[in-house]
Amino acid sequence: MTELQIKDLHARTPTTQILNGVNLNVRSGEVHALMGPNGSGKSTLSHVLMGRPGYSVTQGEITLDGVDLTGLQTWERAQLGLFLVLQYPVEIEGVPASSIFETSLLSPEGDFEENLHHVRQEAEYLGIPTGHLLRGVNLDMSGGEKKRLETLQLVTLKPSIAILDELDSGLDIDGLRVVSNRIERLTKEDGLGVLVITHYNRLLEELKPDQVHVFVEGRIVVSGDSSLADELESDGYEKWMPSTETSVALGGLS
Repeated sequence: MTELQIKDLHARTPTTQILNGVNLNVRSGEVHALMGPNGSGKSTLSHVLMGRPGYSVTQGEITLDGVDLTGLQTWERAQLGLFLVLQYPVEIEGVPASSIFETSLLSPEGDFEENLHHVRQEAEYLGIPTGHLLRGVNLDMSGGEKKRLETLQLVTLKPSIAILDELDSGLDIDGLRVVSNRIERLTKEDGLGVLVITHYNRLLEELKPDQVHVFVEGRIVVSGDSSLADELESDGYEKWMPSTETSVALGGLS
């Protein structure tokens, strides 16, 4: 059983305080959905969890199976089993996507050719043309094609905990169904723990959440089951938004 623990996490950029006491546990096989208004700090949380430069943790802790992540580099967190599907995947010219998969398979365990065959099967299932694996990573691809390729990396690298930052962005209805169903299978068959950041309930119709969390002004303000996502779909976030007076008292940190 793997567990990502986030305790009283505060973080900031050099100019702005963004996270204001985040508490969340994500365990193997669980799907947690994080929903909230634009500018509430959801993507910042994903960046801080993966150790992106430019953010400073000022209070609290992040641990993965008891290992403190706050002082580790991004690649070290990835080696421990943390994976991030980016909201806006970057393009890397000159590095074929196939190189990522081939390198990830160069381990002493398992048969390389058999594993590579598995990658090709997964690519076919996700609707990724073979030619896309020979291009630079995400080069000249649509938003949906990039998300499919990111999902293929997730399936291949087999992390313990995955953070999905707006996985549904750029995907059409068919693509969303294929990608989310594949990730749902990972949670059931391989025990993948998932923290999915999304604005829309349609993703959660495919990737079933165990808990839904509302994120406002850098912290979780309420949690519930999947019915909470339905409530947000119909009513929005207004009931959990702080008053103007409260925002001013907090220093306008939204």
